[in-house]
Amino acid sequence: MTRREIQRYALPAFALIAALVGWELVVRVNQIEPVILPAPSLVLKTLIGDWTVLFRSLLVTLTITLQALIAATIGGALLALVFARFRWIEEAFFPFAVIMQVTPVISIAPLLLVYLSSGGAVLVCSFLVAFFPILSNTALGLSSVDHNLLDLFQMYRASRGRQLLWLRLPSALPYFLGGLRIGGGLALIGAIVAEIAAGSAGQGSGLAFRIIESGSRLNIPRMFAALVLISLTGIFIYLVLSALSYLLLHRWHDSARRRET
Repeated sequence: MTRREIQRYALPAFALIAALVGWELVVRVNQIEPVILPAPSLVLKTLIGDWTVLFRSLLVTLTITLQALIAATIGGALLALVFARFRWIEEAFFPFAVIMQVTPVISIAPLLLVYLSSGGAVLVCSFLVAFFPILSNTALGLSSVDHNLLDLFQMYRASRGRQLLWLRLPSALPYFLGGLRIGGGLALIGAIVAEIAAGSAGQGSGLAFRIIESGSRLNIPRMFAALVLISLTGIFIYLVLSALSYLLLHRWHDSARRRET
């Protein structure tokens, strides 16, 4: 590991540790009650003590997030291929995708709870917010082909299938992976927002529901513990998708190769 890599990982870790130590000192010196601001040590103790309940909720949230992300990935990529093949379909349906994206998911969740179960509503909300970045990035990548290479393929009379397989898909791969990283985080956000709406109706058992439940019982340490798990889940999803992007791109694409130098 080079000196630059050590600094890149050591500095954020040092900043995080310093922030936690400062937080702990502020709480202890000022004797702040846990109901107002729990110390990091108490949050960790609560996380360990309530692990059984929190872990079950974590599995619920994580399962819904992954299901929504898989559905959004398949649906967004396939629809982008259709848009690239049939321009009139893109002109007809892309505005509806934009409308779904710009409509706040918190306004859709209560309506979905009327027609769907709590789990189904959370899944649909998570899917909707993750779907558009994958669709738009993949569609952009498919249309951002080097025209010189496209002219070369056409000069050699390559079929549309060969152009798609050997030119358009490789060109769109970095865009697709970028949209996938964005969609992974948004899928978690959509699931949390929808769980809050479901939790306010007395339904649901995800991490967002535990936050609402803890707040109503003034169990602030458990609320912070659930927030920590949500943050760690988001970081985990981002790291996995970033690793996938690196594995697929680092041998040939400049965006990944520059990170190695």
